[in-house]
Amino acid sequence: MKAILRLAAVGLLLTGSAFALTGERMPEMTLEKMTPAQRSIAEAIINGPRGRMSGPFNTWLRSPELADRLQKVGEYVRFKTSLDKRINEMAILMTAQAWGAQYEWYAHAPLAVKAGLDPQVVAAIGAGRKPEKMKDDEAIVWEFSTQLRRDHGVDDAIYAKALEKFGEQGIVDLVAVNGYYDVVSMTLNVARVKAPAGAEMPFKQAGE
Repeated sequence: MKAILRLAAVGLLLTGSAFALTGERMPEMTLEKMTPAQRSIAEAIINGPRGRMSGPFNTWLRSPELADRLQKVGEYVRFKTSLDKRINEMAILMTAQAWGAQYEWYAHAPLAVKAGLDPQVVAAIGAGRKPEKMKDDEAIVWEFSTQLRRDHGVDDAIYAKALEKFGEQGIVDLVAVNGYYDVVSMTLNVARVKAPAGAEMPFKQAGE
């Protein structure tokens, strides 16, 4: 009986507003359409710290094993990373802007502000500009992430600053949050997952 009630709850979450954001290329996958493997992964996501299905997960369920592995990586880089949530969210926003992933921006801009990132910094990132006033750790994240995405590596100067500020684990976690949200953003763009109609975005959706 408990299992039936749990699956019913999953069904309600799957048919909520999060899936309504999915674009035309990957139609909403309701509970009834899922295989047992897909349903198991959907339950794991909903019962985890996210509490719901959103963003790339509807698309990833088309490849269940990949979905399971990616959602576990995502759980770490978002909820368990060694980086302060403020700068972790900053790196996510930089990734969303770089890829023109509107849904990612829509989901994380409020989280970044809630975590303490200055709204002016958020606005500058959204406009594709280097923020004028950043805290020391934010300036390191901006330069490190900018070099990594632009040059496919980082120079010794910014590496040394990141090492002093975040340690080796922090550097690895910073690389991981950039890389994971690259995959998220690519998925959202290919599946054409957009922000809700009427939401104000600082950049155009990729492909428009």
